[in-house]
Amino acid sequence: MKQLFDQTGFACSKLVTKKYSTSFSLAVKMLAPKIREDIYSIYAFVRLADEIVDSFHGYEKEKLLNEFENDYYKAYAADISLNPILNSFQLTVKKHKITDDLIQAFLTSMKLDLNKNDYETKAEYDNYIYGSADVVGLMCLKVFVNGDIEKFEHLKSYAMRLGSAFQKVNFLRDLKDDYEVLNRSYFPGIDLKKLDISAKNKIIDEIEEDFSEAFKGIKMLPLEAKFGVYTAYIYYRRLLKKLKETPSEKIMNTRIRVSNPIKISLLAKSFVVYKLNLL
Repeated sequence: MKQLFDQTGFACSKLVTKKYSTSFSLAVKMLAPKIREDIYSIYAFVRLADEIVDSFHGYEKEKLLNEFENDYYKAYAADISLNPILNSFQLTVKKHKITDDLIQAFLTSMKLDLNKNDYETKAEYDNYIYGSADVVGLMCLKVFVNGDIEKFEHLKSYAMRLGSAFQKVNFLRDLKDDYEVLNRSYFPGIDLKKLDISAKNKIIDEIEEDFSEAFKGIKMLPLEAKFGVYTAYIYYRRLLKKLKETPSEKIMNTRIRVSNPIKISLLAKSFVVYKLNLL
C-alpha cells in the first residue's frame, strides 16, 4: 500500500533529522503536527546532499551527487522513489508547490563545495549562501504559508535573512573543520590563518544584522510555525553569543557548542515568551 510506504519515507526523514541535528529536531517538534513531516522531508533532502560533499571522503562525491540529483528528478516524474528520503521530498515539493529554481540553486551550491575552496568576493559569498541556506528557508516558508502566495512574498526576504544568519553562524562555528579538513574558506577578505578580534567582530556584526531583520518576519509567521522557528532562532542566537565571547584563536582550534541542558532551558524560556504573546 503506497500510503504505508509514504509514511515510512517521512519516518526516515524524521530519523535523519534527529540523528544529524538535535537542535533542529527540537525546533521541528515545536511546529504544529500537520507541518512537521514536510519540514523533516526538506531537512533530510538537504542533509543528504550536504553529507555527500562534506563527509563521504574516499568515495566519488561528484558521481554520488549527480546520481542523487538525477534520482530526485526521476522520483518527481514518476511520483515515487524507492529511496524513502527522495520519495517524501518529492511529495512535499508537489504538495506545497516548491519551485524548481529553489532546488536547483541549492544543488548548485552543493556542487560548488566539490571543487571550490575560496570565496574571494562578496558576490560569490552571497550566491553560495543563497543556494545553501536562503532557499532552504524559502522551501520551509512554502510549507508554513500553506499556499498563501501573498504571505509568501511578504515574508520571503525575512526567511532569506534567517537562512543567511543560520548559515553564517555555522560557518563561524565550523571554521576549524572547514579550513583544516575540507580546505574551505567562505568569508571573503578574511585570512583564517590570522583571524583576529576585528575580523571576528565584522562577521558577528553582519550576522546580528541578519538576525535583527529576520526577527521581524518571525513575528509575522502563521501560528503553526511561529514557535518552532522562534525556538531555532533563540538557539542560534545563543550559539552566536558563545562565539562572540570566545577568543578568536580558540574558535580556530575547537568547535563551539550549546549543551543539551542549555538547549532545554532555552526552549522553556522561548515557550514562556510565546505563551505570554510577547512575540
